[in-house]
Amino acid sequence: MTRPEDQLEAPRPSFLGIHSRDMETQILYISSGCREAIGFTPAQMLANQAKGYIYDSFNSAYPTIYQDKAKENEFEDEEGNDDESNAFCIYMNLRTASGLAVFHKVVTMRADNCVVVVATAFPERPFQDLRELQVQTLDGKLQKMTIDSSTSAVQRGTRQSAAIQGGRAPLYFSRSRQIKAVLVLEHPEAVEIDTEETGRRPTGPLVVFCTSSISRLVDVDNSDIMNYPFMKLVSPEDLLHVSKFFEKLSQSSEVLFETFSLLQRPNVIEGDIFVSDEENQRVVVEALGANVQDGIAILVRKLKVVPPPKRDTMGNYIHSRMHEMTEDNGYQSLCEFISSDANTSEAEGWAQLR
Repeated sequence: MTRPEDQLEAPRPSFLGIHSRDMETQILYISSGCREAIGFTPAQMLANQAKGYIYDSFNSAYPTIYQDKAKENEFEDEEGNDDESNAFCIYMNLRTASGLAVFHKVVTMRADNCVVVVATAFPERPFQDLRELQVQTLDGKLQKMTIDSSTSAVQRGTRQSAAIQGGRAPLYFSRSRQIKAVLVLEHPEAVEIDTEETGRRPTGPLVVFCTSSISRLVDVDNSDIMNYPFMKLVSPEDLLHVSKFFEKLSQSSEVLFETFSLLQRPNVIEGDIFVSDEENQRVVVEALGANVQDGIAILVRKLKVVPPPKRDTMGNYIHSRMHEMTEDNGYQSLCEFISSDANTSEAEGWAQLR
């Protein structure tokens, strides 16, 4: 069956948005692409409720996707277990300025106190009244959820129970708490990014939004890296790797997944204590990225901290298997899970998530 995003090759109307993570869903940021996609200007949408632009009857139930699950005991970590989902794919109709409905593929990323929305329009699709809010999680337990718009009750798919019955641990099982952050960057095509070895350190795209939780990943505050080149946060041995990831991301309408490392103490503030690359520990992260015309959104999730790699006699970094998770930390990456588990073949478009 042909998916709607594969039917046309021309760039589609798309936009980035950020709304509060509560029942109000107040719009905190909206990119200029909303004008082409649904006919509203950013000024018209700011401070309004995001759920009010959902044409379908499940609009009031939409915020329940991002509610925390109830703690099973008082000792449970407030960050939640690593098997919980923070990235979601939803198909919905959005209300346009003329009052009509336009079908959208919406990828959302849940942060501590906000939700980043990446919306792509499919105006050629005939209207279909979507009575149930159906959500496919893109991380965590990779389950499908259906939310009843009248009761807001969540019905979860059977993938989780099937995995447990089969004896396999849930995806993203970890003994440590989940540490994540969401960033919005300039569109990679708007800046020069090296995808070949040139001997220089690339700079763009710039960070235009970052959640405060970035400080739990690396030693910076979110205010320090606003309008700061993202590539300067990346460890030098992974610069080419991340550049190619951004290149693929800028040319794709799919959600893409990659693993790379960040510098634990990037040299962001001039005059601060300088830590050389050779002494800077690496924070290995898995990144889930989605691209629109106005920029890209990335959900980064901490995997582990490793020592800086060694250099050979020529001064080149010796690449190791540092990104692969060891057996004793109880973690299985999404990349490994998709490529090794036949059960994921029943989910739409898994091949494009790699």
